[in-house]
Amino acid sequence: MWSILMPGCLALCCLLPATTISGENNSPPHVLLILVDDLGYGDLSSFGAKDLETPQIYRLVRQGIRFSQFYANCPVCSPTRAALLTGRYPDAVGVPGVIRTHGEDSWGWLSKDAVLLPAVLQKAGYRTAMVGKWHLGLGEPNLPNLRGFDFFHGFLGDMMDDYLTHRRHGQNYLRLNEQPIDPQGHATDLFTAWTCQWLRTYKHKEPFFLYLAYNAPHGPIQPLEVWLAKYRAKHPDVTEQRAKLAALIEHLDSGVGQVVRTLEETGHTRNTLVIFTSDNGGSLPEGARNGPLAGGKQDMLEGGIRVPMCAVWPGRIKPGSQSDRVALTMDLFPTICEAAGVQPGRGIDGRSILPTLLGKPPPPEDRFLYWVRLEGGRRFHGAPYYAVRHGDWKLLQNAPDEPLRLYNLKDDPHEQIDLSSQQPGEYAELKMALDRHIARVTSVPYRPPNGVGPGEIGKAKPTAGKPAR
Repeated sequence: MWSILMPGCLALCCLLPATTISGENNSPPHVLLILVDDLGYGDLSSFGAKDLETPQIYRLVRQGIRFSQFYANCPVCSPTRAALLTGRYPDAVGVPGVIRTHGEDSWGWLSKDAVLLPAVLQKAGYRTAMVGKWHLGLGEPNLPNLRGFDFFHGFLGDMMDDYLTHRRHGQNYLRLNEQPIDPQGHATDLFTAWTCQWLRTYKHKEPFFLYLAYNAPHGPIQPLEVWLAKYRAKHPDVTEQRAKLAALIEHLDSGVGQVVRTLEETGHTRNTLVIFTSDNGGSLPEGARNGPLAGGKQDMLEGGIRVPMCAVWPGRIKPGSQSDRVALTMDLFPTICEAAGVQPGRGIDGRSILPTLLGKPPPPEDRFLYWVRLEGGRRFHGAPYYAVRHGDWKLLQNAPDEPLRLYNLKDDPHEQIDLSSQQPGEYAELKMALDRHIARVTSVPYRPPNGVGPGEIGKAKPTAGKPAR
């Protein structure tokens, strides 16, 4: 049994002040949404990791609700971020794959018709801010300040080639709003400091929506030496690869703690909904662990798409609660809207899970849920691959040329036994549902209308066939 509670964790003090569920605050809450990058399901102490310590995130889990079946909308970055900010399936808004700095290797273009969460909240009187990794476009119209954020301090691109120089293919994508900046420091520390600074200077009476998107622990696995030495002192026998990733995660955890402490110090804690999750599963080639789940980043197996998730709202969400409700990243859009008392608009694929956060029994899960990823290179050939889930049944493939495989997640949570031939009826039902979804979104373009790439700033081209980041 993969347990949430690790030995000795109960002795940790709580980071957020204890309140009772009965003391509801009816004013619209502030919202702090923390998204981390490539964090595996099993790479937090609160989700079962035994060889690293993440006490700050553990305290969030203890102070709120933990989801055991929360899914990213895709096993890679951009599509999940598109789903998060639009409340829709990523292929329905033009982002079935990773948006990159070069048009020939970019597999998404965020639809101009998609309405983003910060724009919806803006109209309801919220101040909106983002710190960290955007990864939904490098130029107009797909810049954070043009899609609903009043304030942006972060990185436009897909990944940093170096956490200290902050470049991608030699180009600088760090921005303060729309102005290029070139600060010094590890990206994790920068994003933490910028978030804390924004919170300390926030003096408006209106509620805020603050989206913090760390690029850790995405590769390159580049922890600061002080964090690596600290980890090594506690775990001298761990491999070098694992030690570096664990140190990067522990550094990230410290940053999350600094942000939440700043939230408390500035007096915002008691009416702030805090949500923490990851954009996809951990990368196995870089030493990540996805707990008991099969597969990892890029896979439609559970290890590629099931991610850690917790939510805290003092006085509203019961501390130490848990849910096995199945939910996806796109469900956070209508959830936040409902918490804020805002109508999410038409065409939303996500469903609000706010009642579940507040302790009400979850409704029966009657949805067919879909995952898609479009990618190039020698393995994927510019073709999509898919997964679909309904109830306990899941149909998937991990590459376009693989056959679809059928699993029963209740009986076979590790996805070891393909039941395609034994259960033709279940296979057919899931395949027909997937075909209907594909037909619904097939006309949505994923390339810009004028043929120009997502930014076309850099000139260097990624190596052909290199695994997508």
